[in-house]
Amino acid sequence: MKGLTGKRALVCGSSQGMGRACAVELARLGVEVTLVARTEATLREALSTLSTDAGQKHAHIVADFKDSAGLQAKVADQVEHSGPIQILVNNTGGPPHGAIVDATPEQFLQAISNHIVCNHLLVQTLLPGMKSSGYGRIVNIISTSVIQPIKGLGVSNTTRGAVANWGRTLAGELAPLGITVNNVLPGFTATGRLQTLFQAKAEKAGTTVEQVERSIVESIPMQRLADPAEIASVVAFLVSPAASYLTGVNLPVDGGRTAVQ
Repeated sequence: MKGLTGKRALVCGSSQGMGRACAVELARLGVEVTLVARTEATLREALSTLSTDAGQKHAHIVADFKDSAGLQAKVADQVEHSGPIQILVNNTGGPPHGAIVDATPEQFLQAISNHIVCNHLLVQTLLPGMKSSGYGRIVNIISTSVIQPIKGLGVSNTTRGAVANWGRTLAGELAPLGITVNNVLPGFTATGRLQTLFQAKAEKAGTTVEQVERSIVESIPMQRLADPAEIASVVAFLVSPAASYLTGVNLPVDGGRTAVQ
């Protein structure tokens, strides 16, 4: 992990869950972090938890991924103010749950915009700074649905697969520049979104959230949910100089769940 002090990172969806855990870990390793999320209050609270032991001046951007042009403009302003950002962590909340047969065209279009379009615009905005710095790392936090679709997440399964192939295509194009692009595929991780999904599944099945969680945990070889910090540790490795020859991979971080399916 050495060599990250002095680098700058943009971490999306970083007011809670896995995004916040990534921001905390990167700051601990000396990175200057810019948080991005929709809510000012939660962003400020998250900002207050980041380490400044390396003299970093962290920042935050209030932006809604439903406004891709507004997001890009705000990030461009931050780059102009702070200087080049060498690390991009793409992490966007998933589409609503539901069967794919019931999905509307609008739901697909919104999901593609939130995930593919916003990710792409952020790369285009930060890429010149990565080139000028001689250092670039892009990590897309996606889902194990890239490997195996998850029942009841029709639009999400479709969009996550598209993000993965976008990322791997980008990896091939940027590899000659020494800029890496990798996809992290978290399994079931203890976040607020997962609890919401458990609740919906319990209501549909007429059972309890505890029973739903128990059935999921039983399908995981390690017999537990992931902690967001465990996902963050993998992201931190991928953005470090130690991962300089690793690009274009879909990396499951799921306690062995997809390996045994």
